[in-house]
Amino acid sequence: MATPNYGYEKRQRELAKKQKKEEKAREKAARKHGEAPASDEAPRDDAAPAPSGDAANGND
Repeated sequence: MATPNYGYEKRQRELAKKQKKEEKAREKAARKHGEAPASDEAPRDDAAPAPSGDAANGND
């Protein structure tokens, strides 16, 4: 059985924290300059589209 790669997991957490911190700094700078935050200007690319139809409800 393979052992967990804790170093990789830790690095991914650190990268996520760094990205979140940078995003907050960008939003803060935008507010300081009187601009709307980036999240309100355009929808995020990583957001999944809303499912439609009965297949989404499990009614096949």
